[in-house]
Amino acid sequence: MKKFLLYFFAFIFICFILPAILTKSNKIQTNADIEEKQDNTDKIEDSSKKYDYKQYGTIKLLHAKTGEIEEVALDSYLCNVVSAEMPADFEEEALKAQAVVARTYTIYKIENKKHENADICDDSTCCQAWVSKETRFARWEEAKRESNWAKIEKCVNETKGKIITYQNKPINAFFHSNSGGTTELPVNVWGGGENLPYLQVVETAGEEGYTQYSSEVVLSKEDLINKLKTKYEDININFENEDDIKILEHTDSGRVKTIKFGNHELSGVETRTLLGLKSTNFEVQKQDGNIKFTVKGYGHGVGMSQTGADTMAKQGKNYEEIIKHFYSGVEITNM
Repeated sequence: MKKFLLYFFAFIFICFILPAILTKSNKIQTNADIEEKQDNTDKIEDSSKKYDYKQYGTIKLLHAKTGEIEEVALDSYLCNVVSAEMPADFEEEALKAQAVVARTYTIYKIENKKHENADICDDSTCCQAWVSKETRFARWEEAKRESNWAKIEKCVNETKGKIITYQNKPINAFFHSNSGGTTELPVNVWGGGENLPYLQVVETAGEEGYTQYSSEVVLSKEDLINKLKTKYEDININFENEDDIKILEHTDSGRVKTIKFGNHELSGVETRTLLGLKSTNFEVQKQDGNIKFTVKGYGHGVGMSQTGADTMAKQGKNYEEIIKHFYSGVEITNM
């Protein structure tokens, strides 16, 4: 009888109790696995957020003069930027290139955050130019206001979501008004040890027909001394000595790298700033007792030339071809 009861309880334990214990144990293990997978998924999503450009449907725009921060739709913001940065009578493919460049520049600025509570500002010396639609309309001829704005909106919309990338990251999409025939390396403008591989010296033919291509600055000897004295109080120039005002070195693009003014040697960039020249691509000569600076181009010369883009568009190039001419080895991708 005892053996019978022992076998009976053993049978019950093996058939009913033990499976229940094992099932419960397996359920706990499975739940733990699920929770761990969910944690890993969350971590993967977090790590990819930095490159999820779709999150920028709206941006925070800092109005530099008032300090006000306004939340605006990205493409709406870009219409204001393009209208401020490029003439509306430029070719559509040039305007499209400007829209993609401006969108890329915006994303780059956001990713490399400069403003504490805003994504970008409307100060062109800090970020890129921006004007309200009302201000832009006031500066256009009344008959062209609606058609100009519609043209810009079309170019922004037809390039919607497009940005310029190098090795899958948005580039620092510098641009300027007129290259004077050749673009410049960033290291020759802002210094630093290395150039960005996508910003190389490229030739831009056909810019001569634009008003931004050439300019002159004529200064009296006294005016020249006074401008240089704002930084160099001990400046001393012997105007009778031909070598006292002399360009010493050019960059690979033909711009002035260093120039001698009497007892000081200045960089081309510094000279441009102090004397109010439109670019560092200049020649200098004495003329009728004055000092004449003959300047080619307008702006720092890095990245896309806007008049160069318009020239290429007139030659039948599309916006992608224009962008890839000015930015080496890049891709145009969707956000």
